[in-house]
Amino acid sequence: MRRVRYEFPGGPLFLEDAPVPRPGRGELLVRTEAVGVTLPVVRKVAEAAEPIPLGGEIAGEVVAVGDGVTRFEVGRRVTGLCFGHGYADFAVLHEAMASPVPETASAVDAVTLVRSGLVALGALEAARPERGEAVLVTAAASGVGHLAVQLARVRGAARVVGAVSDPAKAGFVRSLGADDVISYADDSWGDPVDYILDAVGGDLLTPAIAALSPGGRLVAYSSGGGTVQAYDLLVGAKSVIGFQMARIARGQPDLYERLRLELWRLFTEGVLKPAVHGEFALTDAARAHEVIESRSNLGKVVLRP
Repeated sequence: MRRVRYEFPGGPLFLEDAPVPRPGRGELLVRTEAVGVTLPVVRKVAEAAEPIPLGGEIAGEVVAVGDGVTRFEVGRRVTGLCFGHGYADFAVLHEAMASPVPETASAVDAVTLVRSGLVALGALEAARPERGEAVLVTAAASGVGHLAVQLARVRGAARVVGAVSDPAKAGFVRSLGADDVISYADDSWGDPVDYILDAVGGDLLTPAIAALSPGGRLVAYSSGGGTVQAYDLLVGAKSVIGFQMARIARGQPDLYERLRLELWRLFTEGVLKPAVHGEFALTDAARAHEVIESRSNLGKVVLRP
């Protein structure tokens, strides 16, 4: 089979021949039809001390199962988060991380909707939103952010603000249902909001905290790090909530399943509309990474083995 790899941090991506892996206990072997490209993986390629397997969201058909698998059989279409080599013709997926794909959905729909949607919906729930509140979503044009904008409206937000790195993305974000769009570089982020869903972190945390109303909540689900000054929280009785989807998947399977079913229901009803920036062949994986690195994507970036 073909597999994308690199040999040193920041090194070029290249295609190599590799043996088809065998599923271990509790694992599925999936013939990959679509792979979602994520910012954390792109960052690790550039920053990790040692080369890592290029994993991420995958979708495809189960072609073999390991011992102990009870929920899926050969021929079933699934999607989930692969921690091994996912940029490949075949990938191993742990049963606990796998979700079925409805017959009416494509593999691209699945990798665009499920993992990014689970993060968006889980982060939204972590904010404890109340109907009629105002929300700001950073990275609003990203794979997660463009779904968070729509989900916030579905959950009753009265005002949805999208924050973007480039004002040229404003039209796309407004088409998702955002009332206002601001740029990170703007002197003012407009009227205060009740909660923020933040996928950026870093230096953006300071203006984000400032944009919260008294008692406001910021949900941080970024891999970008950053520091928050305690005094900035104290004076407005504001709070920061850390969110990680993997903890839900591993420790709260009932909640994970509820969120997953809600996403597919909203998709089937036409309420939630995932957007795909572009589809790239495995041979063009480096170009797909460049799109993410440049923050130029409008929606999800997908590889098609």
